[in-house]
Amino acid sequence: MNQIIFQHDCVLSDVHMSLPNARHLMTRLNNVGQPVYISKFKFLSNAEKQERNDEATRENSDSEIPQANDEEEGSEKNLEAALDEDGDLDVTHRPRNNPTGDSCREVMCPVILKQSHDSALQNEENTDEEPDDIVRIEHTMATPLEDVGKQVWRGALLLADFILSKPLMFQEATVVELGAGAGLTSIIMATLAKRVYCTDVGEDLLSMCQRNINLNEHMIELAGGEVRVRQLDWLRSDLCTDPDVELSWTEEEVADIHDNASFIIAADVCYDDELTDGFFRTLYRLCNNFAHACTIFISIEKRFNFTLRQMDVSCDAYNHFRRCLSQLEELADGQCSYTVQQLPCTFPQFLQYERIDQLELWKVTASRVPSDQAQSNSEQ
Repeated sequence: MNQIIFQHDCVLSDVHMSLPNARHLMTRLNNVGQPVYISKFKFLSNAEKQERNDEATRENSDSEIPQANDEEEGSEKNLEAALDEDGDLDVTHRPRNNPTGDSCREVMCPVILKQSHDSALQNEENTDEEPDDIVRIEHTMATPLEDVGKQVWRGALLLADFILSKPLMFQEATVVELGAGAGLTSIIMATLAKRVYCTDVGEDLLSMCQRNINLNEHMIELAGGEVRVRQLDWLRSDLCTDPDVELSWTEEEVADIHDNASFIIAADVCYDDELTDGFFRTLYRLCNNFAHACTIFISIEKRFNFTLRQMDVSCDAYNHFRRCLSQLEELADGQCSYTVQQLPCTFPQFLQYERIDQLELWKVTASRVPSDQAQSNSEQ
């Protein structure tokens, strides 16, 4: 494969648009002809974190200012989405500080390598920057919808922030990530947890995920964590344990997650109704097989789209996600009970990205029903 292939239905993550001075190295073409880049996600310094937190506090304070009159308040409540003069969705982004002429920071332009080879990765590792301040992620920039896991999305960065804000919660834990994509959140989790099973489906995607773990192995080893990349297809009813299949599960690993996994995480995976249904079925099967209670953290970005079916702006994928959450909470199968809670996104920001208002974080707690109560429910 030596030609770059673009399709008319490509989807582009805007994570990198928020980093105009970032340096993205194109290292190779993947098996389907998509350009693959390496980007550096920088941990914010204490001063930068404080600045972001102060800015968020000011924004929250501004949002609590009462309306001038009841009529204006009522009109604000009835307004579902702000539109521009052409009728397109108008999303207000947080203002960014543009570098000035007096800034000592050098403005970096994208660097494209014409030929892929191992020295590209070596050159990335041999930089003057402190390795503990940088997460290096290999990814694509634009893909068809079925390959969006190869991109980096804000939901992964939001979930990574939450993980870093709760180091004691995840310390020495066994964690399963569903739909890990490029693996950024699993890498961050492995700096705190004992073992992370980083799962997704697709040979090319899982290969990219493994390369990213190798790129950041120094961080994981320093923390004493471990990441294992494994196949997990939400449209299948079981875990693949065929030893002839690459990145399949061993019987010991299946027993490990059933006996020891206490957390499931997922970042921005509910963008298609069929996949969302498969995701919740997988959650249900895993939690029913776990020997103890499990906590699930799900990040999602609420995306508005114009649909021909409704001839209006709506967020159908998000609405379907909320319906699935409600159905899970109402489920009474005699084995697990589920509670759902939306968490405030007021925790500190550790990574450099634009944390917009449309980002949400949900917590689902799956508790085992006592055996005597389960038996009573089954008899009824």
